[in-house]
Amino acid sequence: MVQRRSNAGKLEPQFPGQQQQTHVPPGSPRLSLAYQNLSEIPYDSILSRGRLEVLDLSYNLLDENPALLGQLERLSTLVLDCNNYTAHVKFPYMPSVTAVCINKNRITNLPVFVEEIRRKFPNIRILSMMNNEAAPSYFNGGSLTQYRDYRQYVISQLPGLEILDDTEVVEKERAQARKTYRIHHSNEGSKKRRELHR
Repeated sequence: MVQRRSNAGKLEPQFPGQQQQTHVPPGSPRLSLAYQNLSEIPYDSILSRGRLEVLDLSYNLLDENPALLGQLERLSTLVLDCNNYTAHVKFPYMPSVTAVCINKNRITNLPVFVEEIRRKFPNIRILSMMNNEAAPSYFNGGSLTQYRDYRQYVISQLPGLEILDDTEVVEKERAQARKTYRIHHSNEGSKKRRELHR
């Protein structure tokens, strides 16, 4: 880690691989509020930007439901890495969002979280949730079998996904995910049909 001077003259940490933060002029389509020690989302600062396309709230202390972000009608990328979000986070409906990064949070319940993503981000193409308990991998003690099952489950639930974590979703993997979780969907459909006929 090195340090750099901010626009205000304060020394700030600069981590390897981290791009240098620069002042973002009003009206810019990108806004980074990373590394601000935020425990609440500063909606006034965010919503005043209006035409935001990329919002980075990573490396903060956030755990609140980001309800008002739904007002950002052009937002395409939401970055929430290294916060305190759980699987029970409630997002607003955001059809413009195609990429969500929520790495290293406190997500433990994969089905609950993926269902929320599916319902609130219908056009999602990129999802990254590495270093969460619900996303087992070599890096957090998960086995290869757990990792493959995790990927198949997420891909089966989000059929438009092109990239999961740091890996492209290939057609062979998509077909296997459909095959593995097909029974789950057909049983669910049968149950719903039975409930409708009661």
